[in-house]
Amino acid sequence: MNLEDLNESQREAVLCIDAPSLVIAGAGSGKTRVLTYKVAYLLEQGMEPWNILALTFTNKAAREMRERIATLVSPEKAASLWMGTFHSIFARILRVEGNRLGYDSNYTIYDTADSLSLIKIIIREMNLDEKVYKPSAIQNRISTAKNRLVLPSGYSSVREFRENDAFYHRTLVPEIYNRYQERCKQANAMDFDDLLLNTWLLFKHNPEVAAHWQDRFHFVLVDEYQDTNFAQHQIIRLLTDQRQRVCVVGDDAQSIYSFRGADIDNILRFREVYPGARLFKLERNYRSTQTIVNAAGSLIRNNREQITKSVYSEKEVGNPIALFPAYSDTDEANIILREVQRAHRLGVPYKGIAVLYRTNAQSRKIEDSFLYGRVPYHIYAGTSFYQREEIKDLLCYLRLAVNLTDEESLRRIINKPARGIGDTTVGKLFLEARRTDKPVWDVLKAGTCPDLNAGTLARLKNFCEMIEAFHQSSATDDAHTLALRVAKESGLQAYYFSGHEPEDISKQENFQEMLDGIASFVADNQEQGLGISLSDYLQDASLATDFDRNTAEKDADCVNMMTIHSAKGLEFPFVFIAGLEEGLFPSELSAESPRELEEERRLFYVALTRAEKQVVLTYAKSRFRNGKMEFSSPSRFIREIPQQYFSNRQRTTDFRGAPEHQLERKNGQRTSPRIEQRMKPLRPQSTMPFIPRPLSPTSSPNIGKGASLSIGCSVVHERFGRGVVQALEGTGLDAKATVQFENAGTKVLMLRFAKLTVI
Repeated sequence: MNLEDLNESQREAVLCIDAPSLVIAGAGSGKTRVLTYKVAYLLEQGMEPWNILALTFTNKAAREMRERIATLVSPEKAASLWMGTFHSIFARILRVEGNRLGYDSNYTIYDTADSLSLIKIIIREMNLDEKVYKPSAIQNRISTAKNRLVLPSGYSSVREFRENDAFYHRTLVPEIYNRYQERCKQANAMDFDDLLLNTWLLFKHNPEVAAHWQDRFHFVLVDEYQDTNFAQHQIIRLLTDQRQRVCVVGDDAQSIYSFRGADIDNILRFREVYPGARLFKLERNYRSTQTIVNAAGSLIRNNREQITKSVYSEKEVGNPIALFPAYSDTDEANIILREVQRAHRLGVPYKGIAVLYRTNAQSRKIEDSFLYGRVPYHIYAGTSFYQREEIKDLLCYLRLAVNLTDEESLRRIINKPARGIGDTTVGKLFLEARRTDKPVWDVLKAGTCPDLNAGTLARLKNFCEMIEAFHQSSATDDAHTLALRVAKESGLQAYYFSGHEPEDISKQENFQEMLDGIASFVADNQEQGLGISLSDYLQDASLATDFDRNTAEKDADCVNMMTIHSAKGLEFPFVFIAGLEEGLFPSELSAESPRELEEERRLFYVALTRAEKQVVLTYAKSRFRNGKMEFSSPSRFIREIPQQYFSNRQRTTDFRGAPEHQLERKNGQRTSPRIEQRMKPLRPQSTMPFIPRPLSPTSSPNIGKGASLSIGCSVVHERFGRGVVQALEGTGLDAKATVQFENAGTKVLMLRFAKLTVI
């Protein structure tokens, strides 16, 4: 590690390890570089890797940091760091300490869909009107309470909650919250918010446990601190209360997630919470041109609540910002299409272009324009792979195989595929469980539910025996072996591979991809000496975010379309920002709240600073909204950027009619394109049958023993590709090789499992 690779501000931030520190990292200023070098510096100073805790918001960020640290110090030390997302790290702690709260180590993690399903059931059991007690609204309210560390017993004491519930005539929310928590506890399950709440409860009410983890973590680093909520902030305070050795990195100018519970005050008031904390500002932007950086700086200076900074760029001055007014939202979409096509003709690849918008609803018109204009595009951060029906079904079987008391998984798959266990039977099972205050599984296993005929009881017994067999195997089989068995014996494999329609084939591809993913997980973890059980896989799958997993089409040459919130952390050479109108951006809801208006301005700042070379702004003078055409004025944010940063280029669209690309000729006459002629890029579909792919260790005994490997030799790995052996250690079954792969980074592999070929 060479600290001379850092600029002066970065270097000062890295070297501060004896006092609390706040690093304000402007857009494109190299914050990840500072975090990785700081961890590497701590290791060089003699701190053990397991005494360092680094918290991030995405698995992607954690992986990137770990890989960079591995190149600065060693892969072995990097692998021993406590580094990951808040939820994954706290889930790991709760696996060890959860028994103090009444959970065993195999607790299930409920995702948003599981949580919503349980809330719906409770609302129906209470005979409440779902139009008043809207399940998603109740779910959001419970989530808000948990992120503010409010338990069911204290819910009614919060004035804001009481007034909100009274306004919407939802006075029974506290009771729903209480029942929801009881049912989760009974099912040995936690939702995502519980991972925070329960960690805080664990530390707060068990001083000896808090002291143990305080003693474990000698230094705590937090990425994207402006995005932390109250619960995360309080847990960090508990962990760092004794040593005060904490470094938080973030940018108050990019705090845009208040709707998720993020509290900008955490970063603004950090030095009040940690007296004596040192402040470092990373003000050089390495990403964008001077024009973009200066324009963004002029905009954000209009916010009052901020930590002042003077962000600058030493790159070229660059192109001025292009501003295109449009007569309507349709016209705006056509302008965007024209400029995208122009940029592409000038050599900008489609994937180097991003179209950003404030709301998802804005995408439709732009999509229509791209489809008509034959421009390939990709909606970034779309539906999660793990929320698709076929994937959710298999996951629920796997989760039940590990945790027999998981009610939501049981309810979903007890009759899927259909096995003659109808809704009435399921209802009786759950009713009996509530009456006897037992887990549903206990009622099912006992076979004593009243009012069920012999045939139904026999079917329930068969189902129970099948799941019990899976459960027993979960203690010995690896995740892939068991998943293949579950897929076949449950009937899901035959169920999803019986159709031949395009939708059926898509489901089959997804199903196979799921199994392939589990196989890859097992192989990767086995080679690196990590857990390969079904429980290990399910934790990994549960904690994976949509953002982290949505990689299927990122490498295709497509224009990237997304909301600005989805664009956080990304960068593109060419960025369009659409819909810059009062009431849309900034949103109408923010007009009466200075605090919300400032967040809208920060959101626009984030959009601007995604661009490396060129920004194009558009707004429509009229937009079809709420069933009618509405007229609007340009966003105040446009006026807050000095005119010197804009170009004077005039728009060329002919407003008298539709642009030429929207009209096709048939027999010499102009016609409108038909919906079925739209061309959206599709992935090729496979008609291959389901083929189990069991895991097997390497067949080469020489490779397995390391006899044919030597430091510096080139190898090929079946998943990681080409690489060079950097180090060899251990003998026999414990032999390991450290390999630097060309594209996959550095891996430490167990040679008895590693699929390596010497070249």
